[in-house]
Amino acid sequence: MSRTHHAHGAEPSQRMLRVAELIRHQIAQMLARSEIVDPVLEQHVVTVSRVAMSPDLKLATVFVMPLGGKDEAEVLRAFDRHKKFLRGEIAHNVNLKFAPEVRFRIDDSFDNVARIDALLNSERVRRDLEQPDTEEENGAQQ
Repeated sequence: MSRTHHAHGAEPSQRMLRVAELIRHQIAQMLARSEIVDPVLEQHVVTVSRVAMSPDLKLATVFVMPLGGKDEAEVLRAFDRHKKFLRGEIAHNVNLKFAPEVRFRIDDSFDNVARIDALLNSERVRRDLEQPDTEEENGAQQ
């Protein structure tokens, strides 16, 4: 496999997925055990929804979401303050050749799911879904 494997939007490798899940699990455990001492993180319940790894496994993008979507910017700043500590803990607990750089992003997939749900449940879509059934019945009667 070439080094440009992900240059054109190809799927992540099994190793990338496995390492990403190990890192996600490690950060989630640290949050659950309150190992990250920060007043902002202590006040919020934070979900670590997923981690995306770079193909060379040197960069981990951690997608987080505070419960209810409150104080997103404040939570990101809190994680950024503790990047060095988190990287060290990941290096200590996840067996990798290099400890990946860690960056944090707000996970907007929850918003996308809610938006799609609202669209699918709208009256306009419901009407469009019911319309083809009546046309098929009319075609069958002729």
